[in-house]
Amino acid sequence: MTLAAVMRIRTALRDAMMVALLMFPLPASTARGQVPPTVRTRVVLLDCYYNNEWKTDEAGNTVRFHYIWSDTANSGFSILGDILTRSGARIDTLCRAPSRAALQRASIYLIVDPDTPLETRAPNYIQPADITLIAKWVREGGVLVLMGNDRGNAEFVHLNALAAMFGITFNEDSRNRVVGRDFAAGTFDRFPVHPLFAGVRRIFIKELSTLRVKKPAEAVLSEGGDVIMAFSKYGKGAVFAVGDPWFYNEYMDERRLPPGYDNPKAAGNLFRWLLGIAGN
Repeated sequence: MTLAAVMRIRTALRDAMMVALLMFPLPASTARGQVPPTVRTRVVLLDCYYNNEWKTDEAGNTVRFHYIWSDTANSGFSILGDILTRSGARIDTLCRAPSRAALQRASIYLIVDPDTPLETRAPNYIQPADITLIAKWVREGGVLVLMGNDRGNAEFVHLNALAAMFGITFNEDSRNRVVGRDFAAGTFDRFPVHPLFAGVRRIFIKELSTLRVKKPAEAVLSEGGDVIMAFSKYGKGAVFAVGDPWFYNEYMDERRLPPGYDNPKAAGNLFRWLLGIAGN
């Protein structure tokens, strides 16, 4: 075996060990040889206050929809919710402005696609007091996930005021425009070594806002000079941001996508990794 081949094997083993340690960190008590305490159920709390969309169903009832756990149509998060509950997490929803009591019960707080006036008659904007509260919660060990959208499909002024606390800005542009069934235009298939991409061959994200980052934030995924996903360590907690809801049902199975996309696997990886960070 050549020296170059040996070095490639050593590098591959090192990268695999890095991913394993990041995805399954040992509790501090275990690392010291002590028996760890009982792990509490991890809660993923989904905002339905800043994203607060309603429609009339076939029976004439006014119902909430769009990026919520119970929505099983293309627009919903029901598949993501199933992935989380199968992994042992508990999913919950917050339909009012965040409070300290509400956030204290959550490991992850997920804010998706804040409303514009075109989507909701009277949008609930992220307020300065909300930003102060959320930042304090993250600093104490919470994990905030921000999923924006592309230009014209999300409210950016107030979302960016929150994201800027952690060194992240949504650029309010629209990358990966997909026309018809040109799925290649929304495909990413080159990934760094990272827990999010363990075992992931390709993912689909279309019409997303790119990001700008500054310390403490850093890029998780970049392509062609654009930052696609970002991560910011903030106190004891962290923030993950991406410019699209990404994990909604339409692109979590083959109802629209052809075979071979790993969005569901990436979703499981992402939240497993973030739940491992929460509270540490």
